[in-house]
Amino acid sequence: MPTTAHATASATASAFADATASDSALRRFLHGLPGVDAVGLEARAAALGTRSIKTTAKAYAIDLAISMIDLTTLEGADTPGKVRALGAKAVHPDPSDRTTPRTAAVCVYPDMVATAKEAVAGSGVKVASVATAFPAGRAALDVKLADVRDAVAAGADEIDMVIDRGAFLAGRYLKVYDEIRAVKEASGTARLKVIFETGELSTYDNIRRASWLGMMAGADFIKTSTGKVGVNATPANTLLMLEAVRDFKQQTGVQIGVKPAGGIRTSKDAVKFLVLVNETAGADWLDNHWFRFGASSLLNDLLMQRQKLATGRYSGPDYVTVD
Repeated sequence: MPTTAHATASATASAFADATASDSALRRFLHGLPGVDAVGLEARAAALGTRSIKTTAKAYAIDLAISMIDLTTLEGADTPGKVRALGAKAVHPDPSDRTTPRTAAVCVYPDMVATAKEAVAGSGVKVASVATAFPAGRAALDVKLADVRDAVAAGADEIDMVIDRGAFLAGRYLKVYDEIRAVKEASGTARLKVIFETGELSTYDNIRRASWLGMMAGADFIKTSTGKVGVNATPANTLLMLEAVRDFKQQTGVQIGVKPAGGIRTSKDAVKFLVLVNETAGADWLDNHWFRFGASSLLNDLLMQRQKLATGRYSGPDYVTVD
């Protein structure tokens, strides 16, 4: 098992003390990372996506994918009843088949954390909460930290924060680094997922820099997106982030998780991402402690495909609940 979150974060900060001593030092480090071959990255992601999965392996992959889902509702119209129903589904995704794995977590806004916590009590399903003025992140730091502390006080096991993309794109890397460090401190024992909003970072080089910046600052997970913009998780940007966590572990010994979010809707998509994980970062990441899917509709398709493998019949959308 990993060391405590704060011990790991402190060790990571010490390892990169020189690189984070000033804005200019951090800029030199991040811009000194190898450039990304966009054509090669996309070609490799596409090639890995063509791997065929046989029936036994597919059944394993479907159950693994279910166990990796952060079942999510992040809408202005969320109600306690909807969150309770989501929690019940996370604990027993298929009430007719209790061999179905639980999901990894439910993910909600801070004001719904207590409701979600009650709904999954005793099950082992985690409660994740978005924070830091999600999804835009346009708020003062003290407001963002209050958002985090409210979620943690309500019982959140995990915090999903958004970085200040404006500061990052302006090259104010130390501001982003310091903010992640402050959020990590405010998160206490909750694991921290750092969202880059890759669709707004424009280039693969920026995604690589953001990945290293987040890991250096103490992220427990790096996450592609909020699911609230046009471009979210893709095989290519997830592959790039998997390469980053692999390389970071080789350099520091610290393992960081990856969470693609938004746009992953089918079992076929999920299996492609699991192949990316296995072939890039390795089998150590094929566990929901280190890899998650940020999704809502994905679970329904996984359940229908699981039923088809078990019975030989495709049940159709009426077989599952509509969230």
